Amino acid sequence: MSFWNLNDGNDPLPTDGAFESGGGNMEPIPADTSVLAVADEAKWDHYGDEPDYISLRWSILRPDEYKNRKVFQKIRVNADDPKKADKAKRMLAAIDANAGGKLVAAGEMPTDESMTRCLTNKPMVLKLQVWELDDKSKSGNWVAAVSPRKGPPQAAAKEPEPVKEPVTTPETVDDFSGDDDIPF
Repeated sequence: MSFWNLNDGNDPLPTDGAFESGGGNMEPIPADTSVLAVADEAKWDHYGDEPDYISLRWSILRPDEYKNRKVFQKIRVNADDPKKADKAKRMLAAIDANAGGKLVAAGEMPTDESMTRCLTNKPMVLKLQVWELDDKSKSGNWVAAVSPRKGPPQAAAKEPEPVKEPVTTPETVDDFSGDDDIPF
């Protein structure tokens, strides 16, 4: 069997030279949707005459209805407008903090290698918004906010309160024969 033979034994060459793979445009995820996602690609990129920017590709883990969808994020840390550059650096710092904080701790401009090592495969929550071209010919999602996977980080570690164990006597022993209150 030749590489070019299809599994059904047919010739892959269309008679008229045309081919359509199917599929189509996917609607963007609705605005203000929060998703659990991981960056699966982090690198420096550029487009035309724009200053270099950091490009992240996010893969959605949850909710299941959006699982494996991709969201692309441009973090314009080198924007010509200092306010936009600072806003982008704050976004990158938040992503880094949720991923362990190693890039900011290094204090250096991140490289493709350091971003891949430090930012990828670290689950966090993204809040998505929708962008649309003026002529409505294209639309998609953009990352409006990032947050930790499990609640906001604690500002300072506090000494835990001592746990008071209930005194169990034969009169106060709970009957665990029912499982109505078990959350799983």
